[in-house]
Amino acid sequence: MDSSESRDPVPAPTVARVTGAEAMKLHLTLAGGLGLCIAGFYFELNRAIGGNELSWAYVFEWPLFAVFAVYMWWNLLHGNRRRRQRHPPAPLRVAPEHVGMLKAWQEHQRQLAAAETEFQPGAAESGSTPGGQNLTG
Repeated sequence: MDSSESRDPVPAPTVARVTGAEAMKLHLTLAGGLGLCIAGFYFELNRAIGGNELSWAYVFEWPLFAVFAVYMWWNLLHGNRRRRQRHPPAPLRVAPEHVGMLKAWQEHQRQLAAAETEFQPGAAESGSTPGGQNLTG
């Protein structure tokens, strides 16, 4: 492979990390959300211990809400950066045995589009259909 065929790595994303007042809002929102999750957990735990069997489901649900809150906080704080692929993905290709079906489908779509452009919106008000049939009698 010569140098003209080599691929350069994808440049690093330019999304900046949230800082300042916006970061403080995210931190306070997380703290409030975690406080609500902890309060909900203890409330439902006391109800479950007291005999309310349905509360056992909520005992396990509130910590899941807290984990989700931390996940969202992290993504929002760091700009939802993902690991970039070194090379862009290869273009999608149709398997050779399906090329005929794809061409037939594309032709069918072209025919539908052509028939749709021939249809006049005023024809529906007069009682006729796209095929020219009169439905009013």
